[in-house]
Amino acid sequence: MPASLVTMALLIPLQASAQERTRPLPVITDTARAHRLFVSNRWEDHPDSNYDRAIIGKMITDSIYASVTEGVVDYQKITYRSRIGDMDIPAYVYQPLEKRGPGGHPAMVWVHGGVHGNWGTSMWPFVKEAVARGYVIIAPEYRGSTGYGVEHHEAIDYGGYEVDDVMTAYDWMIDNLPHVDPDRVGIMGWSHGGFITIHAITRDDHPFQVGVANVPVTNLIFRLSYKGPGYQRNFSTQQRIQGLPFERRDIYVERSPYYRVDNLTTPLQVDLATNDTDVNFVEASQLVYKLRDLHPTITDTKVYIDPPGGHGFSRLVDRTTLERDDTPEQIDVWNRTWTFTDWYLRPYQTEPTPVTHKRR
Repeated sequence: MPASLVTMALLIPLQASAQERTRPLPVITDTARAHRLFVSNRWEDHPDSNYDRAIIGKMITDSIYASVTEGVVDYQKITYRSRIGDMDIPAYVYQPLEKRGPGGHPAMVWVHGGVHGNWGTSMWPFVKEAVARGYVIIAPEYRGSTGYGVEHHEAIDYGGYEVDDVMTAYDWMIDNLPHVDPDRVGIMGWSHGGFITIHAITRDDHPFQVGVANVPVTNLIFRLSYKGPGYQRNFSTQQRIQGLPFERRDIYVERSPYYRVDNLTTPLQVDLATNDTDVNFVEASQLVYKLRDLHPTITDTKVYIDPPGGHGFSRLVDRTTLERDDTPEQIDVWNRTWTFTDWYLRPYQTEPTPVTHKRR
C-alpha cells in the first residue's frame, strides 16, 4: 500500500474519534451513583445541620466547664469582634487563679478541629495541665463552629476568614489581660485546628513565637480528591470558594498549608499517626517530609506508628472522669509538646520580656 494511503488509513479513525469526542454525552442523573457523585457549587446546597441539637450540646459543654473549673482555674466564656469586622466570636479563657504581675504569664491560642466542629470537654485535662504550668489559654469558636446557630455555622470560611477570627484572640488577650506577655504567645491546634495554626504562623505578619500542629490537614487539593464527593460538598459550596480544586485552583493552593511553608520562620512542631483515617498519613506526610527538607532547624516532627486512637491519639480522655487516658504515645507527644513550647514561651519567667513589642 502506498505511503499516502497508509497515512489516510491512520487518520480516518483519529478523525472519527475526534468527532465522537465532540458529541454531547448522555446525562443520566437519576441513578444512585449520579446522586452520590454530584457536587454543587451553590451556597444553598451547603450541607445542613441540626442547629437546635448543637446549641443544646454547647450549653451542656459550657455547664460542665463551669463545674470542673471551679476552684481549679479561672474560667470565663467571652466574646470578641473578629478583626474582619463582621462577626462576634465566642471563646473559652482559662487562667491561673493567682495572676503574676504585668507580662508575667505566657499564653497560647488553642484551636479546635472539624469542618464544622467546636471546643469540647475532652480538652479539659490538657488545659488544666497548661494552666498549672503558668499558661493562659484561649480557645476561640471561629466562624463555622457548631453550637451557635445557623448564622455562625453558615459563615464557614475554611482557610480564610476563620484564620482571622482565631488570630483576633491574641488581640483580645493583649487588650484585656495585662498579665499576658505579648512576646510570649504561641498557637496550637488539632486536625483542622492544626491547619489553622500553620496558616496563622505563615502569614507575613503575625504575633506568635511558636506553633504546634497535631495531625493537621495539609493539602486540600489532595484531600478533596482522596475523600470524594461527600466531603467535597463541605468546601465547594462555601461562599468564598464555590467550586472544586480544578475550578478554583488558586484558592485551594492558597488555603493549603503544604504550599505555605516554603518561607516558614516560626518554630513549628508537627506530629502524625500512620493509622490516621481522618487526615490520612498519605496526605499529612507530604508536609512533614517538606519541613524536614526545608526547615530542619526550626521544626520538630515525629511520625507515630499506629498509636492507639489514630487521629485522636494525643487527646485520649476518660469521658466519665475527664482525666487523661494515657498511652505511651500520648505521654510522649505531650512531653515533647511541653518541651518545645516551654523553650520558646518560658512559662517559668515571671517578668515580661524586656523587648519593645510591636503589635502585628
